[in-house]
Amino acid sequence: MSDPESKAQKAKKELDIMLSKLNALEASATDNFQKSLVQVLRTLVETQMHSLNEFDHLKKALDLLMLQLFKIENKANSSL
Repeated sequence: MSDPESKAQKAKKELDIMLSKLNALEASATDNFQKSLVQVLRTLVETQMHSLNEFDHLKKALDLLMLQLFKIENKANSSL
């Protein structure tokens, strides 16, 4: 079974590569339509990267919350 964190890292790497390719496409674009299309695609890729980063932050926050809940549960059980 594949590690979920490695999947996230792979997705981030692929998005970063895609962003580099879009930068190259924009540099070689010959008209405004092509440049506008590249800008839209770049926005989509950057938004996806941001979403992955935010998801990582949410996972970390949930882990910390669960840790605190376990500490409280252990403290409550030990005082009984």
